[in-house]
Amino acid sequence: MEFLRPSTLVEALEARSAHPDGVPIMGGTDVMVALNFDKSRPSALIDLTRVPELTEWGTDGDHVRLGAGVSYTEVIESLSGAAPALAKASRSVASPQIRNRGTVGGNLGGASPAGESHPPLLATDAEIELASVRGTRKVKARDFYRSFRKTALSEDELITAILLPRATGPQQFAKIGTRNAMVIAVTSFSLALDTENRKVGTGVGSAGPTPLRAEAAEEFLEAEFDWEDGRPLAESVVRRFGDLVAAAARPIDDQRGSADYRKHALSVMARRALSWSVTDYRKESSRCA
Repeated sequence: MEFLRPSTLVEALEARSAHPDGVPIMGGTDVMVALNFDKSRPSALIDLTRVPELTEWGTDGDHVRLGAGVSYTEVIESLSGAAPALAKASRSVASPQIRNRGTVGGNLGGASPAGESHPPLLATDAEIELASVRGTRKVKARDFYRSFRKTALSEDELITAILLPRATGPQQFAKIGTRNAMVIAVTSFSLALDTENRKVGTGVGSAGPTPLRAEAAEEFLEAEFDWEDGRPLAESVVRRFGDLVAAAARPIDDQRGSADYRKHALSVMARRALSWSVTDYRKESSRCA
């Protein structure tokens, strides 16, 4: 197995082009587990830790440009205001040691349906920046996940950044697991209210072969939500929203939970996330008034 250590993005893209069956490694929290259990034996590891562009973040117009190598800890400490749903999801990742090493780009590359970052990226309509020696392109998160652990990433491309729209309203993330720490999600849910465009975004994790959106629930809430002052919603509306989120799921029975339990948990999390969002919306409206 070759071990490659590019020090610039250009070198990294050249290494990826020359070794399309190689595996990029940044935090290594998933890659090293696969190697240790002999589930993966690539011809090369491409160490990206020396590529400075991947560990940078900053504003890019109305977006936050998050380098693919930015750690969960950095997201929590620096982006809780600009990307609240992603920051909340990052807090739920494993242990402090894993959060110090793990990255959103790595989560995307692995594409596990249970990955914590996927629901917030879907809910906020984020874009994924993909680069190769052929050039750079952007893919909406909603178009990134193709099938189980398969994505729009070509074999010669690297995930270089995530573009997050500026938060214009409440954003939530909730996760159900067997315990609070070091747990793989039984299922997870994210909700984002875009008050400027009066749009609702959702993201569902660990309830299908890929992370997914609950589009019918989004359309329903867009019509029912009071975008002027965020008056409390009728219980029937809240319950219907939860039912529509659960109906969008395509879960299976496995060792972490049954399909029926996942749907029930999603309905409960969606109702709670909506209630929290209405409360936050009213608080913000009161401050602005």
